[in-house]
Amino acid sequence: MDGAQIIDFNASESELLLKNTTYNELNNSNRSDDSVLPNNVHVFLRKYFDDDKISEFTVLRSRVINDVESLNVGYGILNLTRFNNCLRINKYFEAINECLTNGQFYVACFETLATRKSRLFSRYGKFIGWPFYYGDFILNRVLSKLNWTKAFYFWMTEGKNRVVSLTEGLGRLVSCGFDIIDFTTIDNHTFVITKKVSEPMYDMEPTYGALVRLRRIGKGGKLFSVYKFRTMYPYSEYVQDFIFKQHDLQEGGKLKDDYRVTSWGRLFRRYWIDEIPMLINWLKGDMKLVGVRPLSQHYFSLYPQDMQQLRTMVKPGLVPPFYVDMPVTLDEIIESEREYLKRYMDAPLRTDIYYFIMAFYNILFKKARSK
Repeated sequence: MDGAQIIDFNASESELLLKNTTYNELNNSNRSDDSVLPNNVHVFLRKYFDDDKISEFTVLRSRVINDVESLNVGYGILNLTRFNNCLRINKYFEAINECLTNGQFYVACFETLATRKSRLFSRYGKFIGWPFYYGDFILNRVLSKLNWTKAFYFWMTEGKNRVVSLTEGLGRLVSCGFDIIDFTTIDNHTFVITKKVSEPMYDMEPTYGALVRLRRIGKGGKLFSVYKFRTMYPYSEYVQDFIFKQHDLQEGGKLKDDYRVTSWGRLFRRYWIDEIPMLINWLKGDMKLVGVRPLSQHYFSLYPQDMQQLRTMVKPGLVPPFYVDMPVTLDEIIESEREYLKRYMDAPLRTDIYYFIMAFYNILFKKARSK
């Protein structure tokens, strides 16, 4: 491994010999071209697997689903083709999933949006790099998602070189039945170690547009769709558990170091712009004006059993008690909501009027904000 060279990730499939081989065959082949495994990838794998297990990985170099379906899998699959070039990324991952049994591993690689931006700036400089970056984003990101341009885009590009954020890449893997173990950046590509834990979820309605519908727990424990303006990258909901295990919660009960949030999303959240569409939920009767926040299933699972039951006895609200008490930790948030709900049960109208007035007083005069 000491003499290993760098893989040419942009090489065509005809230039990458042995699409399907074992790890040992690859590194014992005495090849002198650019398809030898980078040493840093081996170091990354050794954090989780011993050399005997690594040697049993099947090495794949193809973006074509038919090549995946014919794989002879060992301990797992190591894919050296970045999935930015896959025509249908989820279908490709679903084919990988079908090749594996629960507990087997899949190592994927891709170029993230952030790495792509750095690469363009490094190549062209910031002055010229910005137009290239936005042009590339529109061509390889926006056009591939719009209903009236996606057919032309895929005809023109065959799905190659798509822009994928870190969040979307990880989220697509999770949605296709893989658990994220770890990821790292090597030679401007992000390698992700995953383990198959389930069958694919077959998400038929992934959200890409500015207006998103998020599944939240409402009165009676029923799931309903909350409308918001997008503040996160697509597939962010699938990465929530992984980020929570990595970073836990920060002050205010939000996830710490949450890279799912976009730069404009942080601005939207600071001034509640993202929550304006929730007025639709209020008009539909899913929510009331004042009340506890509607929670995702992940956040709901962090609450004690008695609070889960108490929360589902009433509708969630647009203006939460958070802005009255300004709690810091999750425990304080739970106790703040408990106090509100108890008071609401005794005197609904009086409690909501009091909390509405106090919340807006804190927002206007004490600069209360949600992080």
